[in-house]
Amino acid sequence: MDPLQPREREAIEAIADRLVDLQNLLFVTGAGVSADSGLPTYRGVGGLYDDGQTEDDLPIEVCLSGQMFRRDPARTWKYIRQIEQACRGARPNLAHTRIAELERTRERVWVLTQNVDGLHAAAGSTKLIPIHGDVHRLACTRCDWRAQVVDYAELEPLPRCPECDAVIRPEVVLFDEMLPLAALADLRRELDQGFDAVIIIGTSAVFPYVAAPVHQAASQRKPTIEINPGESEVSSLVDVHLRLGAAIAMDALWQALARRAGSR
Repeated sequence: MDPLQPREREAIEAIADRLVDLQNLLFVTGAGVSADSGLPTYRGVGGLYDDGQTEDDLPIEVCLSGQMFRRDPARTWKYIRQIEQACRGARPNLAHTRIAELERTRERVWVLTQNVDGLHAAAGSTKLIPIHGDVHRLACTRCDWRAQVVDYAELEPLPRCPECDAVIRPEVVLFDEMLPLAALADLRRELDQGFDAVIIIGTSAVFPYVAAPVHQAASQRKPTIEINPGESEVSSLVDVHLRLGAAIAMDALWQALARRAGSR
């Protein structure tokens, strides 16, 4: 049985007609792309803190800020651990895997993601800009020590560097911190090269650097598609707004594109 309504199916087919010959695609993704993997959706951290307050009676933005980490790293680690616990054991869903498959079949497919869960990489995407970092990458705050971990199960409550004993931290962007220069350089380079279409999935697009690719594509009259059950900052700007979950929409779009490729 087709999980899509006739109007949704018609929209998917129309999008596939527009994308079928395009080789340079940018996917911009937020927490909604991981919802079907069981992850909550508050700023990539999710319904863990829907009322905005934590058990320390502080806003989550304060607990997960760079200023708090410098003053009280154990408190920030406490909430970083809760985020990692929410991500632990999650697997890529069809949205992640279909995007990765498109990368393998098109000339140039990039993913700009706000998510720190690492699921795009786990699905096989390699042209990836994790603008907010990845909870699985750890770094020393003093020396050059770096590590990749599967989870935090073996970490101490306040992890320290095995080389110099300084506090370590995940390579994620905390509130009030600057975005990583390398990721910004990658984004500027790829936007300067240009994309044939931009597909934005599961994000409110409140940050300017998330909305910017959509604005650029729209100004150049390139196709812009949004996959999001709700409204975002760019919903009024895109050509098509699919009010669907990421997995069902991307699977349907991938199948529609595959049918067109198979008929040639």
